[in-house]
Amino acid sequence: MAALVWDKTGERIYETGVDRGVFFPFDKKTGSYGAGIAWNGLTAVNESPSGAEATALYADNIKYLSLLSAEEFSATVEAYTYPTEFEACDGTAELAPGITIGQQDRGTFGFSYRTKVGTDTDPDKGYNIHLVYGCLAAPSEKAFNTVSDSPEAVTFSWEFSTTPVNIAGHKPTAHIKINSTKIAAEKLKLIEDMIYGTATPEASSKLPTPAELMALVGATQG
Repeated sequence: MAALVWDKTGERIYETGVDRGVFFPFDKKTGSYGAGIAWNGLTAVNESPSGAEATALYADNIKYLSLLSAEEFSATVEAYTYPTEFEACDGTAELAPGITIGQQDRGTFGFSYRTKVGTDTDPDKGYNIHLVYGCLAAPSEKAFNTVSDSPEAVTFSWEFSTTPVNIAGHKPTAHIKINSTKIAAEKLKLIEDMIYGTATPEASSKLPTPAELMALVGATQG
């Protein structure tokens, strides 16, 4: 058996950056996500999973077993701007053109973003496409500062909680990651055409369900 070797050339993988944000409003009437809308100005997506905490149970004067709590996916998104359509998910309603009010009900939405994958020999090795389902945005602080000799643009920030969706053969999930370096190019194109849309009017951007995603790549669901 060969000895382990660390940090081989071409195997020093890292992940960086964030781009290609897409906002998918959820339509309560149809019970499905609407057409995707480009989210410009993303500066950060900080994933913050929670839960999966062990609870120890004791019996016969020994540790009997450990039970894990359910795991939840949440994230904090930071951006210089956001789609107008997102306002309904940020507790804002329009009374008349140019007049809005806050503290309203917050809508559910889906979200997609992309992170870059590189190596020591290829900084453009590939990327990960992230799909997030059942998002709800919590109120967040917005700091407006006076203009000075060191001007800065306002950065908006939202904390997202999620509600998982069902996926056959597995526990429900709110987060799916697609690695471009591990999936066939033709299958990746099918997925990207669905998420980002194409030039043809009938092929607008949409958030694929886990079942649709598995059908696109021909995967067998357990």
